[in-house]
Amino acid sequence: MLKTLTPARFPAARFRRLRRTGLLRELVQETNLNPKDFVYPLFVTHGRDVRAEVPSMPGVYNLSVDQLAGEAREVRDLGIPAVLLFGLPAEKDEVGSEAYAPDGIVQQAVRALKEAAPELLVVTDVCLCEYTSHGHCGVVVDGDVDNDRSLELLANTALSQAQAGADIVAPSDMMDGRVGAIRAILDAEGYTNTPIMAYAAKYASAFYGPFREAADSAPQFGDRRSYQMDPPNVREALREIETDIQEGADIVMVKPALAFMDVIARARELFAHPLAAYNVSGEYAMVKAAGRAGWIDEQRITMEILTGIKRAGADIIITYHAKEAARWLREGR
Repeated sequence: MLKTLTPARFPAARFRRLRRTGLLRELVQETNLNPKDFVYPLFVTHGRDVRAEVPSMPGVYNLSVDQLAGEAREVRDLGIPAVLLFGLPAEKDEVGSEAYAPDGIVQQAVRALKEAAPELLVVTDVCLCEYTSHGHCGVVVDGDVDNDRSLELLANTALSQAQAGADIVAPSDMMDGRVGAIRAILDAEGYTNTPIMAYAAKYASAFYGPFREAADSAPQFGDRRSYQMDPPNVREALREIETDIQEGADIVMVKPALAFMDVIARARELFAHPLAAYNVSGEYAMVKAAGRAGWIDEQRITMEILTGIKRAGADIIITYHAKEAARWLREGR
């Protein structure tokens, strides 16, 4: 007997049909996280057998060079393709000499990492703030950071890191013209194949506090608002990104990520270049603190934030959560 068709009743569109089970949700999932999306930051210091946890960043450590091999293999085995290196020098001076010294701490770390896990990509932060006695990202003249005098030191820092074996150099200083200066010196010295990942839209953010504890890089006077971007500005960020691309950046970055997802989304719409976003120390520390207090489901919050960053348009996510997120993804949690 034929059934009589009746007109569709409200609601005709039943979106819940595809949400009923985990398998259905996975089948139609629009944004998928993968450990290959992640870059894991590492802080390296002088000495031996050093593994000092950063108080405001549980699970993040200052490591001596001899501790890097095990860390590199763990990151590699989790399917994370890259690490981002920050260095804590033995001594600081007005011009950040160890940043560009052939035997500087980052240069030593690059060599150790490439020996321990040659297939792991090593990205090096190019900046002077960790290495200068005043804590600013360039040369200080008459109480102000001198943009043009800083370019030569930043370019030489990138060159020394490339000579040590860095796969990618990543200028984070926010001096005008530094991408062009770095590209010029790398090309002149035969490192034409070394990519530049530019911190193109780096905001003067309060989210960096725990990082400054980890890297001992807080400015000794003033702040960084004269060279890092003003948080209310979006159009300026797009100009910064466009300029870095014109100067030779291969990858561009928005930092921080969580409060600037609109900037990530705008950058993704306008530029075809690979786009990175930095899920910074303050974002990590807040999740860890609330998780330890039992106020949130730390795992779900972490994965929701990382998914949101990717959904906004980031191809690459630099995050201190990388190892634990990779484990959760592997376990299907």
